[in-house]
Amino acid sequence: MKNEQDVWVCTECGYTASHRFIGDICPRCGMTYWRCAECGFTFVASAQPDCCPECGENCNFDNITCYIPGWMETEALNSNFF
Repeated sequence: MKNEQDVWVCTECGYTASHRFIGDICPRCGMTYWRCAECGFTFVASAQPDCCPECGENCNFDNITCYIPGWMETEALNSNFF
């Protein structure tokens, strides 16, 4: 019998799994949260873009998604990156 602590939930589509998503990318919708290392803009996408949609620069992007059991979407972003 599984308890709620054993379930990871995608904050975008609601997909659930008994294990952490590979690369923090949902296997159903393919989305994850990204943050621009230059300007801090945060967005949802299936992969990091070539340039930031906010500042337009060719930047590095951090995957800041946390699929933690029982978290709400507003809690899905890792506050250590802000």
